[in-house]
Amino acid sequence: MRPLFLKYDKYLECRLCPHLCKIREGKTGICGVRKNSGERIDLLTYGVISGYSLDPIEKKPLYHFFPGHKILSVGSYGCNMRCDFCQNWHISQKTMDKFMANTSTDMILEDAVTSYGNIGLAFTYNEPVIWFEYMRDVAVAIKEKGMATAMISNGFVNSYPLSEIITFIDAFNIDLKAFNPDFYKRFTGADIEPVKETLKTIAVSGKHLEITTLIIPGRNDDQAEMEEEAKWIAGELGDETPLHLSRYYPTYKSKNPPTTQSTLQILSDTARKHLKNVYLGNTSSSTGQQTFCTGCGSVITHRSGYSTRLINIDNEGKCTKCGTLAYRYFIFPLTDR
Repeated sequence: MRPLFLKYDKYLECRLCPHLCKIREGKTGICGVRKNSGERIDLLTYGVISGYSLDPIEKKPLYHFFPGHKILSVGSYGCNMRCDFCQNWHISQKTMDKFMANTSTDMILEDAVTSYGNIGLAFTYNEPVIWFEYMRDVAVAIKEKGMATAMISNGFVNSYPLSEIITFIDAFNIDLKAFNPDFYKRFTGADIEPVKETLKTIAVSGKHLEITTLIIPGRNDDQAEMEEEAKWIAGELGDETPLHLSRYYPTYKSKNPPTTQSTLQILSDTARKHLKNVYLGNTSSSTGQQTFCTGCGSVITHRSGYSTRLINIDNEGKCTKCGTLAYRYFIFPLTDR
């Protein structure tokens, strides 16, 4: 594996994400967790856990990857974006002078294997890309146990690290925060093009891919923009790629009002002109959470919150009405057997 940095006279250049931070000795990059120790860049949060829970896999959200199951979820601190609307700002935008590593790979492995109904491990809560070394080591160990791995990410990563990540991650949910460059520059401190390249790379890799867009009133809730986003996803990634439109609530530095249900529904209808699997999330309504067979239109999965009920589907993940394959990654949940 190539090093994730280049060495210059007065600094090390981090090559993990497109920021290409030029880090002087003793300092960290934008993410706050990758430090120039003099000869290399060290990960300060190796083994440092901010969140650890057995979650419904639909919470990630992943609706087409082993639906109805649970996945052990783990996260740390820091992020390589600076979104003023961050919904997890208390961990993603948090930096410390000193981090204390306290979680062993063996502990995570034991919990993953023994947790009832668990299909593997998800890296989530904060940005997993900046946790690369720890994520790699734990994911490889999890896969050696025959379990699945998932990564919930903003997708702001360089091509070489991404090619490595794809070897040990099975499923991705990538935040496509908007579909215009100005939004990314003004509100995230990053660029949209590397994220689009990440999405295209994952799509052609054959790994499972879903996308989430948090809808923020007055910023990315324009119908024309949503139409462009949906058309791009359909054309570049495939029209069966699941898209989750998530409701925003004001938090961190952003004071925009919460997204209305009517706005979510209008944008969902717009996206459905081009995409077959569009969902509404982070809302108390069950509208927009059902999965329909792409062959005959029958309901194959009914969801209410994080309660999932599989219907009209056989043991191979095919629609019992027409035989269309609904889920590539599928086993019946233990409660349904």
